[in-house]
Amino acid sequence: MPRIRVIVTLKPSLLDSAGRTVADSLVKLGYSELTTARIGKVIDLEVTSYDEARVKEMCDKLLANPVIEDYRIEGVIE
Repeated sequence: MPRIRVIVTLKPSLLDSAGRTVADSLVKLGYSELTTARIGKVIDLEVTSYDEARVKEMCDKLLANPVIEDYRIEGVIE
């Protein structure tokens, strides 16, 4: 069965407080080269057959909030 990977991230114009916390913590741990971090979600779906339109529908209806999030479908993964 095909597995589909969906990556969901906050829209670039929105502040990412979780990402900011991670970035600040990493800098405090000595990773001074870090300038920013963004947090997102990876969702792996196993489906009986791959239909990109259906996966987009899943994203629009449940997996991502289109008001504040972007998503990309990476297609069939190993």
